[in-house]
Amino acid sequence: MIKNITRKFSSCQLTENQVTDETVYLKRRQVLKQLGFAGASALLANNAQADWFSKEEVTPFTTQLLSAKNTITTDDILTPEAKVISHNNFYEFGTSKNDPIENAQQFKVNPWQLTISGEVDKPITLDYDDLYKAFPLEERIYRLRCVEAWSMVVPWIGFPLADLIKKAQPNSKAKYVAFETLYDPEQMPGQSSRRIGGGIDYPYLEGLRIDEAMNPLTLLSVGLYGKTLPAQNGAPIRLVVPWKYGFKSIKSIVAIKLMEKMPPTTWNILAPREYGFYANVNPQVDHPRWSQASERRITSGGLFARNRIETLPFNGYGEEVAHLYKNMDLRKNY
Repeated sequence: MIKNITRKFSSCQLTENQVTDETVYLKRRQVLKQLGFAGASALLANNAQADWFSKEEVTPFTTQLLSAKNTITTDDILTPEAKVISHNNFYEFGTSKNDPIENAQQFKVNPWQLTISGEVDKPITLDYDDLYKAFPLEERIYRLRCVEAWSMVVPWIGFPLADLIKKAQPNSKAKYVAFETLYDPEQMPGQSSRRIGGGIDYPYLEGLRIDEAMNPLTLLSVGLYGKTLPAQNGAPIRLVVPWKYGFKSIKSIVAIKLMEKMPPTTWNILAPREYGFYANVNPQVDHPRWSQASERRITSGGLFARNRIETLPFNGYGEEVAHLYKNMDLRKNY
């Protein structure tokens, strides 16, 4: 189990209430006190898809891996849960931001199987219960930056992808990691209609280089805000790669395959000029149709409130990941 991490920002040590909206912070404390839990961040709340997480199942944190070096600002309060679960890109359920929450409510996640195969010595199959029990769970606060130039701050629950890959024992040919979303047109209307699903050829595919997948920041998430993942956010398990644009964080994963060659990825196939394989957050490289130098942070204000902030290289996680790309020209789109 990864131990608790308290990161330093300049000369101060950060506490949970410095990255959490005050009203949310106080409510979480109150509920925890009523439930008799000592851990300040293991908030348990009911969800239609699974039982509450117990305090033994989620590692408490003070503040984990929000950013190692950047000074904390008021921009980094948590995005309200209601907005995290209602403002989504998940084209399998429609292309409008509110389509996923409207169209995914009957989505069935149990039974579920996640397979890990390819260039590994020990292929693995995890069923629905294994997703929550196979590895110690922890809660992490990460920035989420969409390629569309909006962003959130989200408290995820999950486990490092590296733990799963190590268990499968990759061989020397494993250079890349490919991911695949569930293909189920009966449950996912966007997969059965090119009009609803944005013209994408499904199932949705994504990929990482092996060293990116093994980086400690890379998370497989099974929950957010103390609850199991809602369907519209990628239930029952999704990828979270906080230094990359959000489309890299593939949802509702059913297959992970280790490969020798770079795998195809959905948006790179659809529009390679706009969506590179690496897709690292990079304010120096504009999207062909808009600037990436700044972003609209979604907070407690109105959906289109002017919460415009400067975009940070690698979404603020450069200290942890910039070394992975030391031979790349960051003025280019990869």
